[in-house]
Amino acid sequence: MSHIIAIGAGQAGSSLCMKLRKLGFDGQITLVGEESEPPYQRPPLSKKYLLGDMTKERLYLLPPAMYEAQRITLKLGAPVTAIDTTAQTVTVGDDVLPYDQLAFTTGSRPHLLPAAIGGDLGFVFAVRTLSDVDAMTPAFNAGGHVLIIGGGYIGLEAAAVAAMRGLKVTLVEMAPRILQRVASPETSDYFRTLHTAHGVDIREGVGLARLTGDGTVSGAELSDGSTLKIDFALVGVGISPQSALADATGIEIENGIKTDAEGRTSVPGVWAAGDCASFPYREGRIRLESVPNAIDQAEIVAANMLGAGTPYAAKPWFWSDQYDIKLQIAGLNTGYDRVVVRDAPGTRSHWYYAGATLLAVDAMNDPRGYMVGKRLIEAGKSPDPDAISNPDTDLKSLLKA
Repeated sequence: MSHIIAIGAGQAGSSLCMKLRKLGFDGQITLVGEESEPPYQRPPLSKKYLLGDMTKERLYLLPPAMYEAQRITLKLGAPVTAIDTTAQTVTVGDDVLPYDQLAFTTGSRPHLLPAAIGGDLGFVFAVRTLSDVDAMTPAFNAGGHVLIIGGGYIGLEAAAVAAMRGLKVTLVEMAPRILQRVASPETSDYFRTLHTAHGVDIREGVGLARLTGDGTVSGAELSDGSTLKIDFALVGVGISPQSALADATGIEIENGIKTDAEGRTSVPGVWAAGDCASFPYREGRIRLESVPNAIDQAEIVAANMLGAGTPYAAKPWFWSDQYDIKLQIAGLNTGYDRVVVRDAPGTRSHWYYAGATLLAVDAMNDPRGYMVGKRLIEAGKSPDPDAISNPDTDLKSLLKA
């Protein structure tokens, strides 16, 4: 009987395994995960779960019994220690599992602070896993002081939760502005204003020199010479693809596990999907770190493992929740040279253009702007920027142009 193994029990791994069954695969499926928990949602970790508004069971992508019902074997809490692509085996703990096809759905890992600058002190946390958030939750007591290192979306989401829990929040971003790597100055300005209004002390162009403390963090020295007394620190300085296992087997790596358009790696019978995979996109290659990509790409790879031969056509979209603002992002803004701002009562959106071509939209509490922008981008349509900026324009009418 044919055996498919997926390494990485997250959104992509769960989606791939379930899709195999939906498509009629009747062989053996094993889903391997380092964590002891069954596959769960990661985005709510730094939002609803950290706030206490979501239980652990609601994080689970599926009830654990569903995997048993679908004859998907979960091997959890035991990391893969070896892969032999010649013998086609995966070693998990004391078990050596033979496979016919293998999928890497290993996701990504957070960048951590070096021990030399205090990264190994107690009460220094990253936001990536359920155990990370469980460990930091007791520190979120009103009146405490948290230092958040990094002004990307993870850092800002954590800052919002901390402020809502009544903590004093200082956020440092080494770049000249928050969100510099992923968003326009207009979007940075919007979220800076939002956080400042909630009492967050945002310091841009300021990095961390070192954390201090005797076993447990109690202070921070910043690159501008200032010092802080803090109760704990959160590190949100980016993530990297989990590609070390694949690299050790000789699989080609290029900003993650390199795949072709159908999800194949450089080794026959081995595939990759989700945060860990880089794939062809337009004239180059990209790696997308998002739930929608993890689901869509994994399902395409599952079909291709069964012979579908379907290229993956990515439709990038993302979201972030901060306070009462839902940011929805459609498209990729890489290469933009103009941002068109649309202000309407209670909503705001930023439309990214390269010349006359619409690339992406940042929509703040503007689901219609997001929906229309996403459909326009996917259809390859680029409306007149003046029509976008005019709040009297019926956005839906642009879809008919």
